Amino acid sequence: MEFDLDLATRKSQENPVYYVQYGHARLCAIQRKAAEGGIERGPVDAVDSSLLQEPEELDLLKTMSTFPVVIESAALELAPHKVIFYLIELASQFHSYYNRHKVITDNRALTQARLCLAESLRIVLRNGLDIIGLTAPEKM
Repeated sequence: MEFDLDLATRKSQENPVYYVQYGHARLCAIQRKAAEGGIERGPVDAVDSSLLQEPEELDLLKTMSTFPVVIESAALELAPHKVIFYLIELASQFHSYYNRHKVITDNRALTQARLCLAESLRIVLRNGLDIIGLTAPEKM
């Protein structure tokens, strides 16, 4: 096994840990921006999640839904790399989504649905990073 120390310490998208941590920080920034704009994320049960119709949104929801299975499989097989690969995939999907779609929009209901999606993503990334012993920074 080769370990690239230079890559592991690099603060760029080439470093998978940095890439996942940056995703978490970006999600925190979205929530801060909403709060600064006077937009309070409502309770999940009051959100119209049917508004999440973009293919990328559906992919994110599907990937997040597999988190418990990935964790269980990684634990049973003593394979922490499964969690890391999962987090990299989820972060990649999120960054792609973020580059194509605004979370905070003029449509209040859509913004609420997307803020809930963003908060769900943040929680999954934070929990995944915590499970493998890494920090989940709120700013980078």
